[in-house]
Amino acid sequence: MSTALAPADQLLYTPEEAATVLRFGRSTVYELMAEGALKYVKRGRSRRIRRCDLEAYVNGLEPMPN
Repeated sequence: MSTALAPADQLLYTPEEAATVLRFGRSTVYELMAEGALKYVKRGRSRRIRRCDLEAYVNGLEPMPN
C-alpha cells in the first residue's frame, strides 16, 4: 500500500510538481515565482508552493475575450 498522496491531496508542491499540475513548463513556474505572481515558501534551499497559492493564481487568471 502506497502512502503517497494524490496531487489534489498534497499541501505543498515542488516547482516541478506545480508545473505538472498547471500544465506549464518548469521554467515558467520559476519565472512566475521570481516576479511574485506565484507565491511560495522557502525552507533552507527548498522552495515549495502551497496548494492554496496555486488555486489563488489560477483563480486570478483572466479569461481571453471572445
